[in-house]
Amino acid sequence: MIPFDFEYYKPDTITEAIQTFQDMESQRKKVIYYSGGTEFITFSRINKLSADAIIDLKGIPECQVLESQGDLLVFGSAVSLNKITQSNLFPLLGQAVKQIADHTSRNKITIGGNLHSRLIYREAALPLLLADAQVKIAGKDGEQIVDLKDIFQQEMKLEPGQFLVQILVEKSYGASQYVSLKKTKVSKVGYPVVSLAAVAKDSQIRAAFSGVCAYPFRSIQMEAALNDTSLPIEKRIEQALHLLPAPIIDDIQASRDYREFVLINALKDAMDALKGAVS
Repeated sequence: MIPFDFEYYKPDTITEAIQTFQDMESQRKKVIYYSGGTEFITFSRINKLSADAIIDLKGIPECQVLESQGDLLVFGSAVSLNKITQSNLFPLLGQAVKQIADHTSRNKITIGGNLHSRLIYREAALPLLLADAQVKIAGKDGEQIVDLKDIFQQEMKLEPGQFLVQILVEKSYGASQYVSLKKTKVSKVGYPVVSLAAVAKDSQIRAAFSGVCAYPFRSIQMEAALNDTSLPIEKRIEQALHLLPAPIIDDIQASRDYREFVLINALKDAMDALKGAVS
């Protein structure tokens, strides 16, 4: 049971959602957009999240799109993880989100909800960062399309009143050779010790990670080391580890040393799986 009262709104259009937010804000109410609601319920129950008003985006048609449009693959922010996997539009994304939580939970968790997660993992971001995804966002100044990497800096950084409408990926990435690995402490659906997504693009390896540092990331510097064919694979991985953007975390899931061990082996597996597609 959620231990506080709140107003619930489910707008039918983007314009209505924005207007509802502005109306609530003018009354000095704390407003939260959500596209799934799983984390809102979870964190509210343990008094780690509260709001005066909730705006549910699932009634907005644009947030429910899941299709190919010309040269783009379009994922609405309110599409569930299971629907993304079942669509097979972007196999790497489908495989990555298939490893998040259990099957029942993935019917409720949405792609937008995972990207906005209060947890550090946000594993759905990995394939999107590798694919140079763009996002459509909406707010008081209208709708705009921006590069995901410009607003996903460790976590989603939207302006007050803005919300994620859609994610746009070039269709060519749907046919790219890829690897998606998730290493957990116990079961396949636990929090990751290491999650790794890698794709072969233009005869080069691109790689993104979750569970390693305190936020998900893609590192161009690490990729340069991994693609340095003048060195043996073991040396490339060693060089890449020196270029991590933040310290490897040490928590209840795994020690720093164990995480590093798992990361090294995951990188070896990924590079071996993609060796036929890269120079």
